[in-house]
Amino acid sequence: MIALHLDVHVTQGAFDLSVHDEALVEVVGLFGASGSGKTTLLEAIAGLRRPARGEIRVGTRVLYSSATGIDVPVRRRGIGYVPQEGALFPHLSVRGNLTFGARHAARLPDIAAMLEIEGLLDRRVPGLSGGERQRVAIGRALMAEPALLLLDEPLAGVDRPRRERILPYLLRIRRELHVPLVYVTHDRDELTQVADRVLVIDAGRLAAAGPPADVLAA
Repeated sequence: MIALHLDVHVTQGAFDLSVHDEALVEVVGLFGASGSGKTTLLEAIAGLRRPARGEIRVGTRVLYSSATGIDVPVRRRGIGYVPQEGALFPHLSVRGNLTFGARHAARLPDIAAMLEIEGLLDRRVPGLSGGERQRVAIGRALMAEPALLLLDEPLAGVDRPRRERILPYLLRIRRELHVPLVYVTHDRDELTQVADRVLVIDAGRLAAAGPPADVLAA
């Protein structure tokens, strides 16, 4: 469990995002239509986008505060971020991708085993399927030993049968590693299986927040 405090206001051109929420949870799900601001919120948490004002706090650690001038650099935030396309390095092998930026390379066998990618370690990225790429991208983020893992629609690029095969790996991250997640998806079933709390973003505003069953039923 981790206390995730969000008081974020991001503006960029005509786009305006405003979210305020705080909860003690292990997995926060972000739900909303395309363009509603879900990825913008992840980028603000990761430090890739600077809020106009507000505060971002993970546990007791303040990552950003406009009031006090705190803005922790990306590399020091201790956050793993897996974008929609995974963003793997095509010139590296799977092993090279997993160990790039890793804090302790000795964790590789355990992470590879948990995600069942041991047999892919010596393969090149261009030869991987969409589902394999996503598992490698998640593994690379975990190798950095993040305090928080951000997943931006990790299953959007794979078909339904493959989603059903990959979802258990995400649940293992929660069950075995206890790495807190912020999980973006358009899929209601994924949210009910993964998230403790759901934030519904609508046109840059927090429209609803609460347990998945309550929020999605409404």
